[in-house]
Amino acid sequence: MPKKGFVRADGATLAVVFSTVLLVVPARLVFVGLPLSITPANLISLIAAACWFFAHFTLVLRMAKGRTPVRTGLFVYGSAMVATYGFATYRYLPPDELGLADHAFILIIANLGLALLVCDGVRGADRLDFLLKCMVVAGAFISVIGAFQYLFNIDLTRFLELPGLRYTSEEAFVIERSGGRRVGATMGHPIEFGVACSMLLPIAVHYGNKARMRAEPSLRWWACAVLIGLGLMFSVSRSAVLGLGCVAVVLLIGWPARRRLIALGVTLGFLVVIRFAVPGLLGTFIGLFSNLGNDDSIRYRTHDYDVAAAEIAKHPWLGRGVATWYAPKHQVFDNQYILNLVETGFIGTAAFVAMFVVAIYAALRARHLSTDPGTRDLGLTLAACLTAPLIGSATFDLLAFATVTGLGFLIIGACGALHRNALAEAVSVQGPVQGPSQASGPTVPVIR
Repeated sequence: MPKKGFVRADGATLAVVFSTVLLVVPARLVFVGLPLSITPANLISLIAAACWFFAHFTLVLRMAKGRTPVRTGLFVYGSAMVATYGFATYRYLPPDELGLADHAFILIIANLGLALLVCDGVRGADRLDFLLKCMVVAGAFISVIGAFQYLFNIDLTRFLELPGLRYTSEEAFVIERSGGRRVGATMGHPIEFGVACSMLLPIAVHYGNKARMRAEPSLRWWACAVLIGLGLMFSVSRSAVLGLGCVAVVLLIGWPARRRLIALGVTLGFLVVIRFAVPGLLGTFIGLFSNLGNDDSIRYRTHDYDVAAAEIAKHPWLGRGVATWYAPKHQVFDNQYILNLVETGFIGTAAFVAMFVVAIYAALRARHLSTDPGTRDLGLTLAACLTAPLIGSATFDLLAFATVTGLGFLIIGACGALHRNALAEAVSVQGPVQGPSQASGPTVPVIR
């Protein structure tokens, strides 16, 4: 028996290790000597997938059993990817494309396994909070790295290089744009950094609000929120602003009127401080949206539609294979939906969108089931977080960036864990709960 106060390692423990390594270790560092480019986070997610699989052969490891919307969504997406991979490899593929398809398929299994481990293996509100809080702290840490890159042109990622790892490329983490600087912190590109910050910021705000409601120390969480907000600004990313805008819409709809007013006031104050503390930064952001008609990046994103349409018509249902359309061999599509249609067809694209939509539903369903204000707010927050990658997929090739992809699967799994916890809480208080799918069938049993 574990000692009193001792928490045995569980799914949350492994997920925390993954999230910390994912965010802190530079994304372009991979293991030396392997035939595939595998990052430390990839390795941990593969271990997570194996742990989830083998834990389901036992009844003593507290792995949740039974159906859940998120697990069904992940299963449908995984099945679509298996079908696409089988269709692509059944016919001839050039060796370079086949190697990339194999690599991508392994990473898909890893990400699915990670999300399933979080969904089924993070039991209880305290363990889910532990995971999400660690993600927020790691996000604040990398935002400090981004601040050093932007303000002082000092790249602290060079101090994070680990033995046994090598860089896949020597591209700089700091990029010049429109006479200004944009930074990627530890991630592969500033766009990825900005979108990741837009996904982590609402979680930091949630824990700030939750601590305030419970009369607990909240300053640490507001400090993390400020740092992550600064990281988003320093990324100078249009995709990040669009993602945060969608997150804000969802939160403002669900928040009470008083919190909406406070949030708008704090946002205006934050922008005023940025205006004077970092001259020129707000002007750069305004220019990103006021000059859309003359922006080369916008024209580049839209000129390739004819190429995409011709390629989609060749394999409309299952696509040509994941990761088989790549630069510089093929035209670059800075749009994940178009790239999905080319590589995975209409079936794979629909499964990709459905996976996020089902996770959002699960989070909102948990909000509906729970009577606890903290759980209700977390359900709204996680649902809002997942709108950022959905919008970001329309502005850049999201799945090509490992950090924001891993973060998305983490949050999808967290939505599943929250739904399981809320359902178990409702069952313990009210008795068996009937969901939409059980209205005329058997009731949902208590999840063991």
